[in-house]
Amino acid sequence: MSEQQELEQFVGRALAQGQSRADIAAVLAEAGWPPEHVAVAMHRYAEVDFPLPVPRPRAQLSAREAFLYLVLFATLYLWAYHLADLLFELIEQFIAPATDNALYRRSSRDMTNSVASILIALPVFIWLSHRLSADLHRHPIKRLSPVRRWLTYLTLFIAAMVVLADLIILISRVLNGDMTTPLLLKCAVVLAIAGPIFGWYLWDLRHEEQEP
Repeated sequence: MSEQQELEQFVGRALAQGQSRADIAAVLAEAGWPPEHVAVAMHRYAEVDFPLPVPRPRAQLSAREAFLYLVLFATLYLWAYHLADLLFELIEQFIAPATDNALYRRSSRDMTNSVASILIALPVFIWLSHRLSADLHRHPIKRLSPVRRWLTYLTLFIAAMVVLADLIILISRVLNGDMTTPLLLKCAVVLAIAGPIFGWYLWDLRHEEQEP
């Protein structure tokens, strides 16, 4: 039996003995239980007028939903990477134009691939985000999905490492006196893409702690 299941059983027994939800929450908080776990355990039982606690249906993450989350984060990585790559190419074209025709043709093909990837991945990401957010609003218990939380933390880790690597490169070039305009713009592009992604998913996790 998991800790969450043990907590839910305790809440059920306390409600059956006539204890109020406020008193149960206060006792559990005093015992050290995180507020989000307490709220989920409380939500397990419907607030209806009946002598015994009435459990709500337990929402579980299906294989189909796990597939949708995998596609969601895969498209996030895809469009973010190709957006940065496209902006890098534009910086090279307009700030440091290539003189070799073969190099220019290869760069043009790269830009075409990046644009195509963004046009496909970004709408899919937006559509899936809206669909899964609506589903979470209807079934808040699904926020505790291991697949969703692992992928969210993985995304936070990747975004944090990208930002740190970008800052290290930037500071290293500044200290070496090797800073150029294209490099500065590229570092700004990385921060402008990875920073908001990190901030959004960090806010989402903190929002869950307040309103699970």
